[in-house]
Amino acid sequence: MTDTDSRYEAVRSRDARFDGVFFFAVETTGIYCRPSCPAVTPKRHNVRFFATAAAAQGSGFRACRRCRPDAVPGSAEWNVRADVVGRAMRMIADGVVDREGVAGLAARLGYSTRQVQRQLTGELGAGPVALARAQRAHAARVLLQTTGLPVTQIAFAAGFASVRQFNDTMRAVYAATPSELRAAAPRSGRTARRTPTPTAGIPLRLAHRGPYRAGPVFDLLAHEAVPGVEDVSGPPGARTYRRTLRLPYGTGIAAVDERTGTARTTTGAHPGGWLDARVHLTDPRDLTTAVQRLRRLFDLDADPYAVDERLGADPRLAPLVAARPGLRSPGAADPDELAVRALAGRDEAALLVQRYGKRLDAPCGSLTHLFPEPGVLAEAEPDSTLGALAAALADGTVRLGPGADRDEAREALAAVPGLDERTIAVIRTRALGDPDVAPPGPDVPDSWRPWRSYALNHLRAAGELEYP
Repeated sequence: MTDTDSRYEAVRSRDARFDGVFFFAVETTGIYCRPSCPAVTPKRHNVRFFATAAAAQGSGFRACRRCRPDAVPGSAEWNVRADVVGRAMRMIADGVVDREGVAGLAARLGYSTRQVQRQLTGELGAGPVALARAQRAHAARVLLQTTGLPVTQIAFAAGFASVRQFNDTMRAVYAATPSELRAAAPRSGRTARRTPTPTAGIPLRLAHRGPYRAGPVFDLLAHEAVPGVEDVSGPPGARTYRRTLRLPYGTGIAAVDERTGTARTTTGAHPGGWLDARVHLTDPRDLTTAVQRLRRLFDLDADPYAVDERLGADPRLAPLVAARPGLRSPGAADPDELAVRALAGRDEAALLVQRYGKRLDAPCGSLTHLFPEPGVLAEAEPDSTLGALAAALADGTVRLGPGADRDEAREALAAVPGLDERTIAVIRTRALGDPDVAPPGPDVPDSWRPWRSYALNHLRAAGELEYP
């Protein structure tokens, strides 16, 4: 949807399918919104369209307080695309610019800072600094409204260089001071703020686009859960998935509920929703990274409309898609961990955790360890395929992070001695988030492209294929 007439029609009909795909701003009010905003539809000649919230902010528009456009799912395009812009957007979402600056982002991409700036600005209307700034503002709002942290501490936790920069950004984005944003928090947020630090958990709503078939995702997570690192509790339909997280500044524990909330739309058609979650962090600076890793694990930025439309046209898949609209292709909270687990299997992974995993300073029930780092495994298992893979991950020969080049990663994995095609396919699907992987064995026609990973998940959910 690139022409302005089609975009305006989506705004006029308050079509939630395009939340996060683009944003619109109203020149007479100075506010930008998501397409499904319930406010009165503005006149066409007063509307401007933007590819990102950062671009709207850069043009002087502030976020709508009614539809909260900063809380929408990310564009599914960034998960699908393997070019420089797609890779850059995934890394910015993971907090690379906050931690390493634009120079670090460019180095990871293999381009100059000038080239990265030009490509992002030319296509998205905002450079890496502006995109990271918009993300920091959203993280700060979450901390303001869900924790009792002092405003000064929130400024630095969200990634701002100074309190002044923090205050100026929040006024520009939300037309409100940090104190005013905190006072405007929902009642549930005010209750959560009685706890002075985020170690008690930051409540989150992880938004998704369109229908979300949670059952098969939680089935898979329960099937492969590694004791000490993960657990799944509760009855089907109301389960909670919990896991430990190794993060840039500290550690975390995340809990995500199977139950979904339903967003209200004026038309009632194709609503989005969210997964309720809570994250416990030893360092609040890790909030943005933790959220993005959960989003990748649960495939929350996918476009189920595009996937279901293509796969639903296939005679073999049509009844499966109709039975499970919105079926997702789960990713990984930690790509390196997923790669090791894909090779080792669940039982062996559990032994690795007990032997080499780092014990949490404050275990939480059955969650006691972080999964062992590749460098540790490379030293502990030097004369095995597992050791070779761990060594390649540790020294950067194999890169599986959010900005990894998928073709280069595929070639590097193929060069690891003893790593077979089936395992490589699992790593590509889960660790790299590749939506179009055809593993050896099953008949996977080209007509299912570019969503073959999703097609295979439909076959598995229907019992026609076993999970790898």
